[in-house]
Amino acid sequence: MIQSFKMALKSIAGNKLRSVLTMLGIIIGVMALVILVSLVNGTTKSVTDAVNSLGTNLLTVTISDNKNQPIRTSDLSLWMQEETIGLIAPSSEKQATGKYDGNTGTIQVYGTTPSYYEIQELNLLLGRFIKTTDLDNNTAICIINEAAAQNLIGYTDCIGVELSLNGMKYTVVGVLEDDEDSLTSMFGSDSYVAYIPYTSLVRLSTSVTNEITSFYVSAAGAYTVDDAQGTITNILMERFLQDEDAFTVSSQDALEDTMSSITSILTILLGGIAGISLIVGGIGIMNIMLVTVTERTREIGIRKAVGASRSAILQQFLIEAVVLCMMGCMIGIFLSWCVLKAITIIVSDLSVSFTMNGWVVFAAVVFCFFIGVVFGLYPANKAAKMKPIDALHYGG
Repeated sequence: MIQSFKMALKSIAGNKLRSVLTMLGIIIGVMALVILVSLVNGTTKSVTDAVNSLGTNLLTVTISDNKNQPIRTSDLSLWMQEETIGLIAPSSEKQATGKYDGNTGTIQVYGTTPSYYEIQELNLLLGRFIKTTDLDNNTAICIINEAAAQNLIGYTDCIGVELSLNGMKYTVVGVLEDDEDSLTSMFGSDSYVAYIPYTSLVRLSTSVTNEITSFYVSAAGAYTVDDAQGTITNILMERFLQDEDAFTVSSQDALEDTMSSITSILTILLGGIAGISLIVGGIGIMNIMLVTVTERTREIGIRKAVGASRSAILQQFLIEAVVLCMMGCMIGIFLSWCVLKAITIIVSDLSVSFTMNGWVVFAAVVFCFFIGVVFGLYPANKAAKMKPIDALHYGG
């Protein structure tokens, strides 16, 4: 077998350009497989990390039909007394134009309550968050993120500054740290965000009312998110006349499961497309091996005449086909690594990294070996079945 391997390398080296062109299909197929699957995995990991950063002990409730029984902040306070429920915070949002000293920018304004800070695990850089008194008195205060402080106001230590939101003055009482792992930072690191009391957002926007249509729920310390989900579902079912279509209760686990199933399907589809590319490359190898067998017909006749067995001839050409495939595979893996490194550098601002997974590389190597055997078997068998007398008289 070692001798057959050496002869395969000699044959490949003797026709360098033809060998490279033959391997090109395998190289492209391997790059397609490794790069596409790695891109899907890298994106999935980044989005999953961002979702996890929102908290796994969190439920999102959306009301679609309140049955003429609108939910108020007082209802949320009452529900927080349930044993399995930890904190509840409403959330409504609106885009507003923020202005300060000639600087203007679009700010995503969230109206909420003090519980939101702990539920979403926010981190204050300076100042404070919303207090209950702010909610009760409709206080015109806001808490902004670092990007808004630095780019809109001009400096981070801006506590006490009056920021205009849609023409209304709001005093900045806190600055939040920007989370590099959040979904917002992934898709736009310069996004401007402001948090104001829910009652203040009602005054700021005509589209927002005192009726709460979306809120977050966390589980109490001794209970799981499933326990809290069961409790809040029972409360809402009773309130909305047992109509389960009137609201939805979703958890981060459900979101992760949905994302996982979607990315699994994408991985299979993209892997299948790349697999087709590899099969096309295998057909190219079979084609060139048939040409090689034809060119070396007299050599085959001479070897058989001096005693070479049928299995030795078959092994020689089969190994040559496999070596061609595996060389193309190795080159493809190396080029894939280079491309993924380049892509990671290009998108470094998005906090996304793309690396090759070991199982993808292993799958590519096994598949290439399989292709080399399958598509090299017919040319090798054709060479092995030649009769010595016919091969020696071949005049091609």
